[in-house]
Amino acid sequence: MFGRLLPQEGRFFELFNSHAEQIVLGAQALVALMDDLGGAEKHIAAIEEIEQIADKITHETVAQAHKSFITPLDRDEIHSLINAMDDILDTVQDVAECTTLYHIQRITPEAQQLANVSLSCCTRVKIVVGLISNMDNASAVLQTCQEIDRLETDADRIMRSAMSKLFRDERDALQVMKLKAIYEQLESITDRCEDVAKIVEGIVLENA
Repeated sequence: MFGRLLPQEGRFFELFNSHAEQIVLGAQALVALMDDLGGAEKHIAAIEEIEQIADKITHETVAQAHKSFITPLDRDEIHSLINAMDDILDTVQDVAECTTLYHIQRITPEAQQLANVSLSCCTRVKIVVGLISNMDNASAVLQTCQEIDRLETDADRIMRSAMSKLFRDERDALQVMKLKAIYEQLESITDRCEDVAKIVEGIVLENA
């Protein structure tokens, strides 16, 4: 009888997966924005809507963690993971908004490349989040986390090369500042993905 009165475990893994789906959708919309700056308004609106959906999932996850008597992961791990996932989409939204704020008129191939690497990272975040509900998937989780780390390294390399080209070839100082900010924010998406990977690695190593 007492067991039926306790709060249920909650839908944590379902919520994590739903949020991860929004991360991938946001990254896809960002790639579309980088490929189609003329349709910026449409793509930015899509990203904003995705971010709002993800925010609701984050709030629901935190609320579940507070009211659930038994949770599948440590409460601190739940908070850390969902907030780190939310940071990814916040950064995606920051990039999108800056294209308007800075009045970006053209997107470079390097920015498009960084957006695509970010999408690859976000796709792998979705994979690892989908795997952590079963600790038998530990080796696959750790392998995918390593892939995220490699992609983050690739993004670093692309950004350094892009910065070098920008400072070498661009004569418009204002354009240099604008593109530098865009490059840095695009690269930071992969940093946020790596943050999630580190949290997931910790969860797996502690619970597997």
